[in-house]
Amino acid sequence: MSEIRKHYFLDEYCIIAPNRSFRPSDFKKTDEASNNKECIFCQGNEEKTPPATAVYTLEGVTSDEEGMVRDWKVRCIPNMYPALSLKKSSSDRYREGFGFHEVIIETPRHDYEPSMFLDEEIIRLIRIYADRYTFYINKDGIEFVSLFKNYGSSAGASIAHSHSQLIALPLIPPIIKKEMNTENCPFCNIIQRESVSKRLILMQNDWVAFAPYFSRYPFEVWIVPKEHFSDLSRLSDVYGLAFMLRNVLSRMHALFGSVAYNYVFFQCTDNRYHFHLKVFPKLSVTGGFEENTNIYINPVSPEDAAALLRQ
Repeated sequence: MSEIRKHYFLDEYCIIAPNRSFRPSDFKKTDEASNNKECIFCQGNEEKTPPATAVYTLEGVTSDEEGMVRDWKVRCIPNMYPALSLKKSSSDRYREGFGFHEVIIETPRHDYEPSMFLDEEIIRLIRIYADRYTFYINKDGIEFVSLFKNYGSSAGASIAHSHSQLIALPLIPPIIKKEMNTENCPFCNIIQRESVSKRLILMQNDWVAFAPYFSRYPFEVWIVPKEHFSDLSRLSDVYGLAFMLRNVLSRMHALFGSVAYNYVFFQCTDNRYHFHLKVFPKLSVTGGFEENTNIYINPVSPEDAAALLRQ
């Protein structure tokens, strides 16, 4: 039976329309194996991209300013087709286009992504996320940093080699403002609710992962810290977040194979905000109804999704 579900605290809705004959294989989608011969993100092809603004090696952090660095673990470069301009206008209209757009190449290895990472690799990646976020959020004129990953062509990745993106904006998105427009932190209440629900997937130390009651997408997962903090610059438990992210991605990989996915960090410098991370395997497509109503139809109940991801 279908349900119309309301967001935990916002005036938003989704429709849970479960298919009685649902099987995980119904949603199995894989991207074809990519060819690394011409991959501009692979180690050895550094000259095919703009010079790196930050290069993370075993010895520390450097850049390509004094020559191309080859022996890297993670490489950060300006996006070759940036969504925003580095140059401010002399008028207030600079807000329409000013900002920064960076690509974080997560590994020198092709066809290798975070669900497969070793402990040291996923911990390094989380630390670098925090480092790059902190670097840009402290730049003059920047109010918000969007940090996200598109993996697979159906999830929006134009290059197969595993990478994340960072877009620094001169404004705070309305959705973030809405989520702070409450007297008490709603996410602290959500954690209490979902920690004992059928939607709980995993709880580890100070982190919980669950399929939210308000799930727009099949097998959507939220990863939320029990501790209230606002952004990656205040992250203390790097290992906990790294473990949770890789664990969730690995469970999705075990269930669906090499599925395309997105994950997105939700954060803000305002101490009222509660940092969290959302993961979306790319198992369905949106259409005219969603565009017309902003109400998403999800064919898998979050309770069923959580049960399968707990296995």
